[in-house]
Amino acid sequence: TIRPVRRSYYDPSSAPGKGVVWEWENDSGTWTPYDMDVGITIQRAYEKQHPWVDLSAIGFCYVIDFATMGQINRQTQRKRRVRRRLDMVYPLVSGALPKSQSWPASPGAAAAPPVPACTCPQCLLVMSIKAAAGPGPATLQPRKATSVPPATPKPPLPLAGPKAPDGMAVVRGSLKPLAAQGGWRQAASTPALSSASASGSPPGVGSGKASRPSLGTLNRSHLQRLAIAQSRMLIASGVPTVPVKNLTGSSPVNPALAGITGILMSAAGLPVCLTRPPKLVLHPPPVSKSEIQSIPGISHSCRKTTKKQAKKGKTPEEVLKKYLQKVRHPPDEDCTICMEQLSAPSGYKGPQPAIKPDLVGKLVKCSHVFHLHCLVAMYNNGNKDGSLQCPTCKTIYGVKTGTQPPGKMEYHIIPHALPGHADCKTIRIIYNIPPGVQGPEHPNPGKSFTARGFPRHCYLPDSEKGRKVLKLLLVAWDRRLIFAIGTSSTTGESDTVIWNEIHHKTEFGSNLTGHGYPDINYLDNVLAELAAQGITEESLAQEKD
Repeated sequence: TIRPVRRSYYDPSSAPGKGVVWEWENDSGTWTPYDMDVGITIQRAYEKQHPWVDLSAIGFCYVIDFATMGQINRQTQRKRRVRRRLDMVYPLVSGALPKSQSWPASPGAAAAPPVPACTCPQCLLVMSIKAAAGPGPATLQPRKATSVPPATPKPPLPLAGPKAPDGMAVVRGSLKPLAAQGGWRQAASTPALSSASASGSPPGVGSGKASRPSLGTLNRSHLQRLAIAQSRMLIASGVPTVPVKNLTGSSPVNPALAGITGILMSAAGLPVCLTRPPKLVLHPPPVSKSEIQSIPGISHSCRKTTKKQAKKGKTPEEVLKKYLQKVRHPPDEDCTICMEQLSAPSGYKGPQPAIKPDLVGKLVKCSHVFHLHCLVAMYNNGNKDGSLQCPTCKTIYGVKTGTQPPGKMEYHIIPHALPGHADCKTIRIIYNIPPGVQGPEHPNPGKSFTARGFPRHCYLPDSEKGRKVLKLLLVAWDRRLIFAIGTSSTTGESDTVIWNEIHHKTEFGSNLTGHGYPDINYLDNVLAELAAQGITEESLAQEKD
C-alpha cells in the first residue's frame, strides 16, 4: 500500500515548536493526542491562563477545563481526562521556510533542494553497507558494472521500484532537536521512511565511473548476513521496522517503503517484497434472505423510533419534588450549577422559574445538594421528559430519554462468526436514519440536519451476553439514546446525526479501526455505557410493565 506523506512547519512559539502535545484519555485507558491544530488552540488558551477553552469555534463540541484537566462533551456532559506533555520536541529548521514536500512527487514537479545527509542509526547502517562497494558517494549499482558515458545514466535496479525524489531525507518516528537558532519546527505528520542517495541521485543510477566496483561483485551471502544481523540489532533496540519477505522474482518494490530491514536487504542486492497489510473487512460475505434468522426470545425484527413525552399537567416543580428533600440549613459549600454559595440565593441569570431562589434541596439517591432554582432551570433546559440526572455524579432519577431523530432499527442473525467468537453466529443490527428538520428538543430547531453513513451496520456475537446487549440496545433505541444531533468529532460537520456515547462495532471481520473484533472487553464495556444511560436489566422489566 502506497500513501502520500507530508511534513508541516510551525512557528517555534506554537505548541509543536515548544514540544507541547495535548492528549485525551480514551476508553481503554490509553492516551490519544489531539490533532495538531486542536492542540495549538488548547495550548494558546492555556498560556493565556484561561480557566477553560470552548472548542466549538473549530468544529468540536468539547470544553477543556484546565482546573480539573478534563474534556467535557457539551451534548452528553461526559468527562474525560486530558494531559499536557512536554517531551515531543521537533527539529528546528533554520533559514527561509521551505516549499512543501511530499512523496510520491507529482509528474513534472521540480526537484526539491538537496538535504544534508541524515545521521540517524538507520541511514548510518545503510551507508555503511553501501560504502563496502568502494569510495565516493554511495549509490546502488547494477549487478554488472559497465562503462557508460556520464550523459547516459544506467538503468535502475529492478528492485529499486519507483523513482524517489531527489534530496528526500529519512524521517523517523522519534525526532530530536537540532542545534540551531531561530527558524521553524518541522513535524512529520506520518512516521514514514523515504530514501535518497547521499549524492542526491535517484536509487539505481550510477555515476558513470567504470572503475568503481558494484554491489554485485561483493560477497552476496556476507552482505545478507550483515543486513540481517544489523536489522536484528535495530529491532532489539526498539527501532520500528516493517516486516518484509525475501521473495526471489517478486514484483519491484521501492525499498524506501520496506522499513530498515528492506533498505538493508536492498542495499545488499537482495529482492525485497512488502508483506501485505491486514485487510479491512467492514461487512460479512453476502447473505441471502433464506439464511437470515430471527433472534430467539426477541419479538419482531424491526423497530421504529417512538418519542416519549412527559405526562401532561406535570410542572417542573412537580417532577423534581419526588426526587428531592428540602434542606433547611444548607452546608457551607457551592452549588455546582451556579457556583454560588448554597447559603446565598441562586446565581442563575436566565429565565426565572416560579420558585424562590434561596431554597435548597438534596437529591435522595446521591445526597448532592443544589439550589432548587438551579435544578428547575436545568430541567427546563433539558429534554423535559420527567427524568433528572445529577450534574455532579450523573445518577439518573426517573427514565432518561434522548433526542434521537426518527429512524428504523433492524436486527437478525446471519450465519457467519466474528473473530474471537468462532463458536456462535452473528447478530447484525442495521440503523437507518434519514436527514430531516430539527425539532424543539434539538440544538437548532427548524434547521435541517444531515445523516451521513446510513444505513449503519453493527455486529454482536450471537451468545448469551450478546443477546443481553441487544435487548438493552433496543431499550436505548426506544428511549432515543443511540444517536443525537450535534457536531461530528471526525469530520467537524455540525447539525448532523452522531453516535451518543454508546459504542458499536461497525467492522465485521477485522479490528484495524478499533471498531471491530476480536475485542474481549467490548461487551462488558458497552454494558457499562448502557448502565451510565440508566439502562440495566431492571429496565427490561420496566419496559414489559
